Amino acid sequence: MSEVLKGACIIGQSGGPTSVINASAYGVIRTALDSDIITKVYGAAHGIRGVLDDALYDMGQEDPGELELLLHTPSSALGSCRYKLKDSEADETDYRRILEIFKKYDVRYFFYNGGNDSMDTCNKISKYMQKVGYACRIMGVPKTIDNDLWGTDHCPGYASAAKYIATSCMELYHDARVYDTGMICVLEIMGRHAGWLTAASAIASYYGQGPDLIYLPERDFDMDRFINDVYALYKKNGNCIVAVSEGIHDASGRLIAEYGAGDAKTDAFGHKQLGGLAATLASIVKEKTGAKVRGIEFSLLQRCAAHCASQTDVNESFLAGKTAVECAVSGITDKMVGFERQKDESGKYRCGIKLMDLADVANAEKKVPLEWINAESNNVGAAYIDYALPLIQGQPEMVYENGLPRFAKLKKVKAK
Repeated sequence: MSEVLKGACIIGQSGGPTSVINASAYGVIRTALDSDIITKVYGAAHGIRGVLDDALYDMGQEDPGELELLLHTPSSALGSCRYKLKDSEADETDYRRILEIFKKYDVRYFFYNGGNDSMDTCNKISKYMQKVGYACRIMGVPKTIDNDLWGTDHCPGYASAAKYIATSCMELYHDARVYDTGMICVLEIMGRHAGWLTAASAIASYYGQGPDLIYLPERDFDMDRFINDVYALYKKNGNCIVAVSEGIHDASGRLIAEYGAGDAKTDAFGHKQLGGLAATLASIVKEKTGAKVRGIEFSLLQRCAAHCASQTDVNESFLAGKTAVECAVSGITDKMVGFERQKDESGKYRCGIKLMDLADVANAEKKVPLEWINAESNNVGAAYIDYALPLIQGQPEMVYENGLPRFAKLKKVKAK
């Protein structure tokens, strides 16, 4: 049995938010508050920046009812950041500051809730604490609507975003057919290198009310073939709906979004800031076909639509946070909580837990299997539908006031 390690914990959130990231945070916070091993629970304001800036919230001062509302509150309640830690071998400044804060508050547990870059941060801090001999158990709690974290069957946040995308595509399908004149709709969906989110539009098509064509960044995009595909369907049916990942690129690797707007800016991690693809393609399609064309960018709506969340996703997100605390208290460290697809005795989907080394997860990406994409590179097949359908089940059990959702209102009492 592992040695009992008593002390405080910090929970931080990082990267792009989701509609269920706070369910994971609540899993950490509630489980930690209920633990007789963890002495204090702190929330970091804006991720690792909150640790560096000594801006921590005392989560024990929050009303339990407000904390529970985190289950259905979108975005990152503690605040997020996109801050890249340098390698400690190159510059230990940030790491020495983190260690100073950990010692100040007797932090012996650190939980970081985020995606690829967040797991990189988590891994770097874990390895540094091991190097300097400071006893601190560190666990990554996954989050990303992009569903691209290596090693886990799926990521908390993905299912809810996928459900929103499928629902919105079904609604747009009906709206695009209102008039007696035809129209081509180009739907831009998030996804830099992995097309999991755009693939979710196929769920709507599975029910006969979604895009006719779907393009993912896993395959090179050919503009001429795209125009021919779109125009052929438009001439045949009088309408055409196309779903495209924001990160689609040509054979040279150039982003299609850059065709009309020049080079995209990059963030602290070197990721290009995408957007504007729908408008670019809509303009090109209109010029080539003469048809009425509308470009629609889903943008931030796909990651904050708590009202359209998957209850399965909410439950699993909470489970990820809860499991991280339970594993850390039991003596486990330097891991990320992941999901393993299982089946119960009746053959129904069940979510199992698996743990992965942070070093293996950090900065690795999981993409849509190429065999799930059709030979023409303009749609996805039944294998994706089988994968996604179990994940989007269940309606959010939200609290409403005057017809509107009641989201958590935290006091955010600063730690002293």
